[in-house]
Amino acid sequence: MHHELTPLTGNTAMHTTHMLQIAVVFLLATVVAVPLVRRFRLGSVLGFLLAGVVIGPHVLGLVPDTGSVAKISGLGVVLMLFVIGLELSPARLKVMRHAVFGTGLLQVTVCGAALMAIAYYGFGLSASAAGIVGIALALSSTAFGLQILAERKEAGTAYGRQAFAVLLFQDLAAIPLIAAVPLLGHGAMGAHAPDLNSVLWVIGSILAVVVGGRYLLRPLFRIVARTRIQEVSTATALLVVIGTAWVMELAGVSATLGAFLAGVLLADSEYRHELESQIEPFKGLLLGLFFISVGMSVDLSLLRVMPMLVMALVLGLLLVKGLLLWPVGRLAGQLGPLDALRLAVILCSGGEFAFVVLNLALGHHLLAARQRDLLVLAISLSMAVMPLLVVLIAHLLRGKDTKPEREYDRIDADVPRVIIAGFGRVGQIVARVLRAQHVPFVALEASVEQVDFSRRFGGTSIYFGDPARPELLRAARADKAEVFVLATDDPQANLRTARVVRRMFPHLKLVARARNRQHAFRLMDLSVDQPVRETFDSSLHMTRQVLEALGTTPEDAAVQLEQFREHDEELLKSQYLVYDDETALVQTTREALVDLEHIFEADIRHQENE
Repeated sequence: MHHELTPLTGNTAMHTTHMLQIAVVFLLATVVAVPLVRRFRLGSVLGFLLAGVVIGPHVLGLVPDTGSVAKISGLGVVLMLFVIGLELSPARLKVMRHAVFGTGLLQVTVCGAALMAIAYYGFGLSASAAGIVGIALALSSTAFGLQILAERKEAGTAYGRQAFAVLLFQDLAAIPLIAAVPLLGHGAMGAHAPDLNSVLWVIGSILAVVVGGRYLLRPLFRIVARTRIQEVSTATALLVVIGTAWVMELAGVSATLGAFLAGVLLADSEYRHELESQIEPFKGLLLGLFFISVGMSVDLSLLRVMPMLVMALVLGLLLVKGLLLWPVGRLAGQLGPLDALRLAVILCSGGEFAFVVLNLALGHHLLAARQRDLLVLAISLSMAVMPLLVVLIAHLLRGKDTKPEREYDRIDADVPRVIIAGFGRVGQIVARVLRAQHVPFVALEASVEQVDFSRRFGGTSIYFGDPARPELLRAARADKAEVFVLATDDPQANLRTARVVRRMFPHLKLVARARNRQHAFRLMDLSVDQPVRETFDSSLHMTRQVLEALGTTPEDAAVQLEQFREHDEELLKSQYLVYDDETALVQTTREALVDLEHIFEADIRHQENE
């Protein structure tokens, strides 16, 4: 008996050692490659891909078995689709519907049709294969695009919002594309179209998941929430995602479609954010593993054997998508020429969903292995080039769009009582209250994107222009107004406007927003008596909640904070007299702290005596 068990024990130990070795290789490659690539602002996805290429069978050969790795990493794509589904709440789609289903639909349709025609006529693929390849290549990298926009702080720009909308639609378009591959594959293998029974079975399975999820998932999460056990909650989230994916796969549909449906069903749930936080660590780890497995499948020998074909595929993909994206951004996205160029560059590469679709197409015999390998290599290289193109375009366009893309608006309004400079978060709140009180006002905003965005929500008293321009202030009838509100979030622009207003229209009452104490001092130099420090009142409100949470009565908390307010306002006035002297500022701050402690101690003694 002992001798019979020895080989099994030895194989188990060998298998465990092998798995540990693979895990160490993966983690080491990630730790080295990802930070190195991120240092050059090229995105962590590229780091994972490079790590996979290096450790894969075509370079170092540290992990020769790519098949088992690909199966495990497929869970990363499943979890990614679930999180995407969670983000697609009906309310969010309703707000962005014009950009998502306008610009996004046009981009996928135009680019997909062009690439489909090239695949069919230029490379001789079948109609089914050309259709799958064309739409797959039309999709861009959500991971790359959003990461680059965030790192460059351009997600809130006009082209950044359009890019996000297009990527959102592409994520939506990937779902039916993934679901269509098995159906087209069956047709390709059997030389006939999918039969009606299989189509009805798929539709019935989707409806069953939707209906069952709508009436079962939320009650299930309510029951789990009552347990207040974090491990059970995390396990339930994973059970829902993986369970739905498994059911859909049993029905002959892609598991990723099941995960996406589960996310959509919970998008409006009160447990959405909790689910997202629980899934995120698993998604990040397994998605990184997926990109590593894609990198391992990249056959660099193709670049050596047929370099001209590979480079033609990469350049063709970038040029076709880029040349078509520019007019899409101009017409559907209503972007200026430079912003349309930025949109084209950030969306011109291939994307991570193409890897999923191409692997499915290979598995269902729509593509040959060599065709899939060529396309995976071309997409990987395009993703590697795209961040470099973004940096290059940004450098070339630097300073070229500092001037407004259109002339300042002609102001045609009744005589205002109030003029608002800056129509961001602060200016909009002031305007809403004035509009509700039927107080006539004119708002001046230097960002053309902000003006257009506000006008879509009924802002008729907002005009595009620099509020520091004297001719614009005259056109706005500042000489007849009573109050001038400085609501711009740029301290330098704020002060520049204040100087012009104070010099030209000294009768105006200036109400100014101050970023911090130094900014407040500069405004006080311009005779702004009470600058409104933008975080002061919100900080006091938060402090009041903290005190009440610690047991202080609401009345006592209100008294203490009012004392602090009065004390700090007096301190601001006294420090204004010496704000250019750092030593005096430090000294007054220390003295003020001691005075404040004495005030609170006196209050405590008074309460104890009572």
